[in-house]
Amino acid sequence: METWPDTGSRVWVDRWDTGLVDITGAQGLLAQVNGRTSKAVTDWLAERDQSFRDGIQYVTIDMSTVYAKAVREALPNAQLVVDRFHVVKRANQMVDQVRQRVTRTMRGRRGRKLDPEWINRRRLLRAKESLTHDQLQRMLDRIIGDDIGDDLAAAWIAKELLRDLLACKDNGGLSYEINLMLDRFYQFAASRHVPEIMDLAQTIHSWQDPIITAIKTDLSNARSEGYNRIVNSIAATPLNDGSNVGRIAFGFRNPTNQRRRVRWACTRQKRRASSSSNQQHHC
Repeated sequence: METWPDTGSRVWVDRWDTGLVDITGAQGLLAQVNGRTSKAVTDWLAERDQSFRDGIQYVTIDMSTVYAKAVREALPNAQLVVDRFHVVKRANQMVDQVRQRVTRTMRGRRGRKLDPEWINRRRLLRAKESLTHDQLQRMLDRIIGDDIGDDLAAAWIAKELLRDLLACKDNGGLSYEINLMLDRFYQFAASRHVPEIMDLAQTIHSWQDPIITAIKTDLSNARSEGYNRIVNSIAATPLNDGSNVGRIAFGFRNPTNQRRRVRWACTRQKRRASSSSNQQHHC
């Protein structure tokens, strides 16, 4: 609940806030606005000076159509950047969906710990380069040799082709290399009749320009995720009792005080000194 200062009436507010973060500068958490809607973001941007809005060149987001709409409406000259971590996360979700579907179809039940696809469920989500040759070969042999792995192996390959696309940033985001990797991914997705892979390909196509911008600029919303971790993680808070900022903030009756508490945690320049360091030592 929040009290309107003009009328004194109490109204319900959205329990979630949207954080706006300076991803490249030193301004940290710019604002915390109530709600996770495009209007909440556009209203805040509308209150800023035109020079401030014109100075924003890139906006990094996850695959949120709500925030994409807000950026396109309020910042028509800014370029959208889709965080690469969320692209890989979406691909991993596709692999899990295929694994669960083929298990239900072939076995008529949920996966069990003796099933090859269940045993290898974590390896299927790991990066290819993090697996040894033996681990990789053993994983593929088990899921394909069980007559259940055609779709699952295809899902894993599609995921790795998408990761190859994102890895183009390591070579400076060359356009010809990006186009080549995109073409390989789309051709592979079209050659397989796996609905989850087709859905992923359609999602990538919808977000293709922001993904390419992410590869070429090497920008991400890692700083935004870092601030979110400060709010929610016990280890990141300076409180002596070990409690976390998010839990304390939800205890506030006044949302303004809640946001002030979160902002303090996200913008302070140094941690509170430990009690032992504050003790005076006499000669």
